[in-house]
This record gives sequence, structure tokens and C-alpha cells, in this order.
Amino acid sequence: GALNRPGLDRRRILALGAAGLAGTAAAGLAPARPAPAKPRSAPESPAGETPPGIAAAAPIAPGERQDRLARAQALMRDRGLGAMLVEAGSTLTYFTGVRWWRSERLTAAVIPADGPTLIVTPGFEEPSIREMLMVPAEVRVWQEHEDPFAVVAGWLKERGLAHRPVGLDETVRYFVVEGLKRTLPATDRASAKPVVDGCRMIKSAAELALLQRANDITQAAYRALDGRIEAGMTGADIFALMAAEMTRLGGERPSGGVQLDAGSALPHGSKAVLEVAEGSTILMDCGCGADGYRADISRTLVFGAPSPRQRTVWDQVRRGQDVVMDAAQPGRPAGAVDQAVRGFYERLGYGPGYALPGLSHRTGHGIGLDGHEPINLVQGETTPLAPGMCFSNEPGLYLPGAFGVRLEDCFHITAEGPRFFTTPPSSLDAPFG
Repeated sequence: GALNRPGLDRRRILALGAAGLAGTAAAGLAPARPAPAKPRSAPESPAGETPPGIAAAAPIAPGERQDRLARAQALMRDRGLGAMLVEAGSTLTYFTGVRWWRSERLTAAVIPADGPTLIVTPGFEEPSIREMLMVPAEVRVWQEHEDPFAVVAGWLKERGLAHRPVGLDETVRYFVVEGLKRTLPATDRASAKPVVDGCRMIKSAAELALLQRANDITQAAYRALDGRIEAGMTGADIFALMAAEMTRLGGERPSGGVQLDAGSALPHGSKAVLEVAEGSTILMDCGCGADGYRADISRTLVFGAPSPRQRTVWDQVRRGQDVVMDAAQPGRPAGAVDQAVRGFYERLGYGPGYALPGLSHRTGHGIGLDGHEPINLVQGETTPLAPGMCFSNEPGLYLPGAFGVRLEDCFHITAEGPRFFTTPPSSLDAPFG
């Protein structure tokens, strides 16, 4: 096949370009050694142009973020919350446009049930925060010797909200909870998960367009690797090539990894460093972002001639993806999708349940600004599927000590049924689709 190339010439191992290395570093994954340079045949796109086959998509507009705040405020009023605190992270970005990291210094938004939002941040960070802020908000700062929770408490008291429950995003860290207890001991705290999920789970047309772009970029990067995997490469070498392609095509923050042979039977990999050889199973799990929205696509291929067993398991997983799409109909509970796939695999002799050989993880997860976000396609999940929800479809099969196969494509629910963002491969002979 196209992947059955002669052994790797070590003299061709060169460092990737700065863009590719930056993407790999952002993913927290560094190659074990420098990866092969991009072949001359790799396509190039003029600077600033969208490569063919990749959807254009506009960033989320300020007006849409204000609509999100209005939706959150309505949900807060329905639940009797006076305000909601959101730390730095994807939910802060979702509502305000501020992309900030978490540290021991509090940067957070306090969103009241009515009126404009408060942003609390260290004094020296204020200019940076104001640059990113995309909604009307008051910014209050605290200096290094001051208590940021006193700033939050003072604002809530000024607004007459200190006597009403404050909702906390489920990812808020414990020191934040303790800080609020110390400065607002009489104020009740509650989960803001229903508010956050009530906004973020249903994607708008603009969000779907960005997800489409991220998926297009990732799929194009996979296809660009056809014929470029060689004997002697490690998983890190292959991922470095993939990260460079995603970056070249305009993807943000490439992430993921590549597992070989017995390592592919472990859904999130092994520390063992293996090299590609004839008959190797290569499981790639990669993605990138578009204005923060993430793609998550897995492909499994065989270097050289696949064995009958490799072909059989690959075909079974591909059929499993179709079972997902048949089951993922609007109005059905999300858990029914996992149940349908698991039942199909059990009829083939896998499992039962999560037992190996078989499918040891959930069938899929929600996806958006976070690679994994609520809700999941997992047994017991009763939330009805609804238009605008987005998921991964990844019913892998894992054979301990031998190999694993995972095919993963993301999809969204429409009124007419589920719709893929990407085209799953139809055959192990054309594994990138």
C-alpha cells in the first residue's frame, strides 16, 4: 500500500520548522527525536489563503457572546441564583472572549443574574485582560498584597447580591471556594453546572462552522501524511509530522499522539517507545482548534500488508461507527447510543460490557471549546439528544497484548438526525479517507 515505504534513512531526520515544533510543544508532546522533514511533494498554500477543502469560519462575534450572557442570566434567575463565578478557562472564554490560564492568582468573571459582568484580575494583568474582553464589563483589580475575594465580596455587597446564592462553575478550584467562604460566610454556594451546560451544550451556527473548520483541517492533515510514514519511525515522529501539517493548514494548538502495535491496545497509550515495522498497527488520535473550537479525529492503519485479524477488527469498528449514527437520533437518551454499540459488539463476541477484548471506554464525548465536555455517550446518561449537540464517535476495540483499533469522527445532531463533520474512511486500504 501507500504506507509500505522503504526503511527510514536516518540522514533525512531533520528538525521540523518552528511552526510545527510550536504546535507540538503546545500540545505537551515533544518528539522523541527530530522527525523527517516535509517532502517536496507536500502541498503549499499561499499565505493567508484557506486551503481547498477547508471551510472558512468567522470568529465568534461580540454580539453572540452577549447573547450567551443573557441566556446564562435567564437560567440563573430560573434557579434562584444571584450571580455565577467563572474562573479562567474555556467557560470564561465562552462568555467574555478572555483567553486566560489558571494560576495561583485569581482571574475570574462574576456574572450577575441581571446587569453587567464583573472581571476580577491582578492589577498588572489589567491591560491584557481589557485587550481580550469582548463584552461590556466592569474590571476591578487586586494588588499582590491584597485579597481578590474581598474584591468579589465587596462587589456582590454593593450590588445587593450577597444574600443570594452564588453559583460556581464545576471546574472552580477549592481555594476559590474557601476564599468565598471566608469573605462571604453567610452567602450560600450552589452548582452553576446547569447554567453553564445549558448554554454550552447547544452549539450555534457560528460554533458549528468553527468546528467544521477545525475538523476539515485535521482531516486534510491526515490525508497529507499518506505515503510519508516509514519504517523506523516512532509514534512521536509521526505525531510531529501531523502537528506540522495541522499548523501549516491553519490549525491552532495541535494535540494528540500516536501509538504503535501493543501500545495501540491501550486507549491512551503506553510509555514504551516502539518503531514502525512491517505489519505494525498505527493508531493516531489527533486534533487542532479554530478560534478555540476543537477537532478530535482518530485513524488506525497498518504499515505494509494487514493480517486477516487486523482487517476484521478494523471493519468491525467501522461498522460500530455506523451503529452510533443509527442510534444517535434527536430525542433519544445519550446513553442509548453507547448501549447500541456495546450490544452490537457483544453479539460479535466482545465484552461483555467494558471487559476486554472489547470497548473499554465510552462511545463518545461532547466536544466544543474543550476537547472533552458534557455530555457523554455513555451508559446511564439520560439527557435527550438535541439539535446543536456535538460529539465524538469513537467505538474502538482493544485486544490486550496485540493491538487496538479506533476510528473517531465528530458529528452534530440536527433535527433530521446526526451529521458527520468529516468523512470516515471506508477501508483499511485507504485509512485516511
